[in-house]
Amino acid sequence: MASPNTYKLSCSIAGHELDVRGLANAYLPEGAFVSVSRDRTAKVWVPNPSENRGYEEMHCMNGHTNFVSCVCIIAPNETYPRGLIATGGNDNIICVFSLDRSDPLFTLQGHKNTVCALSAGKFGTLLSGSWDTTAKVWLSDKCMMTLQGHTAAVWAVVILPEQGLMLTGSADKTIKLWKAGRCEKTYSGHEDCVRGLAVVNDVEFFSCSNDASIRRWRVSGECVQVYYSHTNYIYSLAVCPNGQDFISTGEDRTVRIWKKGECTQTIRLPAQSVWCCCVLSNGDIAIGASDGIIRVFTESEERVASAQDLKAFEDELSKATIDPKTGDLGDIKVEDLPGREHLDEPGNRDGQTRLIKEDNNVEAYQWSMSESRWMKIGDVVGGSSQQNSKKVTFEGKEYDFVFTIDVNEGGPSLKLPYNVNDDPWLVAHNFLQRNDLNPMFLDQVANFIIENTKGHTIGAAPATAVDPFTGSGRYVPGVGGGTDGFGADPFTGAGRYIPGADSPGSANTGAADPFTGGSAYSPAVLQKAGTNIYFPKTDGVMFEQANATQILAKLRELNGNAPQDHRLSDVVLDSLEKLLLTVSDPKSPDLPTAEQINVLWRTSHWPEDIVFPVLDILRLAVRHPEINAQLCGGTEGASLCNHLLGLMSLQGRPANQMLALRTLCNCFAGSRGRTLLLGQREAVLSRASDLRAVCNKNIHVALATLVLNYAGMLHGRPSELEAKAQCLSVASSALEVVQDKEAIFRLLVALGTTVAGDSTAKDLARSLGVSSQITKYTSVSDPAKVGECCRLVLDELQ
Repeated sequence: MASPNTYKLSCSIAGHELDVRGLANAYLPEGAFVSVSRDRTAKVWVPNPSENRGYEEMHCMNGHTNFVSCVCIIAPNETYPRGLIATGGNDNIICVFSLDRSDPLFTLQGHKNTVCALSAGKFGTLLSGSWDTTAKVWLSDKCMMTLQGHTAAVWAVVILPEQGLMLTGSADKTIKLWKAGRCEKTYSGHEDCVRGLAVVNDVEFFSCSNDASIRRWRVSGECVQVYYSHTNYIYSLAVCPNGQDFISTGEDRTVRIWKKGECTQTIRLPAQSVWCCCVLSNGDIAIGASDGIIRVFTESEERVASAQDLKAFEDELSKATIDPKTGDLGDIKVEDLPGREHLDEPGNRDGQTRLIKEDNNVEAYQWSMSESRWMKIGDVVGGSSQQNSKKVTFEGKEYDFVFTIDVNEGGPSLKLPYNVNDDPWLVAHNFLQRNDLNPMFLDQVANFIIENTKGHTIGAAPATAVDPFTGSGRYVPGVGGGTDGFGADPFTGAGRYIPGADSPGSANTGAADPFTGGSAYSPAVLQKAGTNIYFPKTDGVMFEQANATQILAKLRELNGNAPQDHRLSDVVLDSLEKLLLTVSDPKSPDLPTAEQINVLWRTSHWPEDIVFPVLDILRLAVRHPEINAQLCGGTEGASLCNHLLGLMSLQGRPANQMLALRTLCNCFAGSRGRTLLLGQREAVLSRASDLRAVCNKNIHVALATLVLNYAGMLHGRPSELEAKAQCLSVASSALEVVQDKEAIFRLLVALGTTVAGDSTAKDLARSLGVSSQITKYTSVSDPAKVGECCRLVLDELQ
């Protein structure tokens, strides 16, 4: 029987035809779990009611057209009180199932390659990782945001307990921490692909890697411990309910039990790849492997398998064949090995391996601490790795095999290099992709490799393996300052022109408008009426104030000091002056001419150190219907957007950054401008968000206004969830650094406008931790509108 500290086999479930690649503990029915397999199915298993051990199949789900790679459970809610099951596959899609039907409720499409990792969070949030190097955040059936930053496949994802925090682990050897859709931190330390992640508590997590190590990290960035015991790739981790003990599985055919930081038990399986594990609700552990069998191990004496089943498991293990290249057996010289008498000496640690010679054969044994005996774990085949190291050279690298594949009759043959310690499915995938062949041939090519390399098993990839997903030696593209804050005036002298010295922005919304400032707003009005005057705000906020005389004076001054080849003619200056006077006066009977607009566009490309007065004219001009229609439409619109984004680079001048942001805000004045900015939304908000790092209140107010205008345009459009998610993300990230109260107020209004009347957007905001982030503003009383607006946003999110 099992001792309190030892896991023993409880049952074996032969439920799949191919590798079991993922396992997840289900919320309901009680004691249930879900498995997914390369046989393209997902299955729900429930405890056998007639026995104290064992499981029976309750439900089989089909929906994928290729291997199923991963699974997670979405927590129960009012709509789905038993929860949902999400599965990801090699067909690039995610299927979401309920427990009462075999076909998907819906599918999530957006990844461009295999979906290999899933994690579910609060409020129905789902995080996925893919070979396409991205992770995606989903809510219901919509993609909310795409997390981009890794340079290789994202093999592992997990949502942390603190709302808004997510982790991704990649074949680029790094782990990244994301908050509200942006990368906050990169953890480096693993020497090969990161394959698994597991949450320890609110501030710590585990990672495992192809480098055969497990690391324990603090979310703050420190690696506090490294664990070694596995001898090959480590594929998965699961943390026990006590939050300290954990289990791991890998390519060395083992499950390892870790307690108090030490590997206390090694369970070897009769399968090469032990892909996945999970801790069940009763404390047992379920293990999925490459032989298609799910094995459950238990510490409970009541649930240990029968003596007959234990003997059958041990016999199966003893008949396994072991390639010496794949484990920690070392270089084997049969003539130097001891005989069976070597097993008379007890081992000194659980899982210790010992080799003996038996009639010119080599047998491997493992020491079991719980039973105080040596258990046979297989026959070693292949002899000395040095004696069997004949390699074939192909394109400058050595391989165990180089197959010749005839794809088209009469056409040129293709070469398929393969090492016995490569994954045949990934080699087949890479071969098809490299030669632009139909992915439908994946099964055929992989099975060809397996059939022609029988007797060899998968092991650690050598340094020469060329695998963009799982191995070392792959090509990883290389990667690559800040600016001084813009003060109130970059120039000297009295009576000078100061870009940004006007009011922060105005909206034509009548007297009771908190954006116009002054006596137009009184908090008593809000208290008396008990209404929300802040959001949703659907009319754009513009930057309209200007001193035309000062702008023109600065323009002429800079032009007089400009180099000859950049100096503007009097004709050009007069044209700009007429245009400025026209667009500054809403009552002007004059219309801007095509020539004036062309002059404005050409001069907006003046050198960056002197262009800001022209940008101020452009900022005012785009509000005019004629200019908005011409500069924001068609190819001209794309050119305008690209030019402004260029001025907004972090290496740019703060005055230009601020005026470019204000120009974008004012583009919302016309329908062409709104259409342009909606189409360029992802690039515009991404670049604008970077400017939160510039310590300048005018830039922060302009950034907040841009987000607010986007939120207003998106209000009442429930289909624009990804756009709303970006607004939430940018507003949330800006609120972490912005100090100016007006900028904070506008960001709060943007948040309120984004979530008002949209339950899905509210769920996303909750999952991103917006409520906890903004609570500190409820106590702000100067100005009162900040605290009042904050409380109204929190009411929306309750």
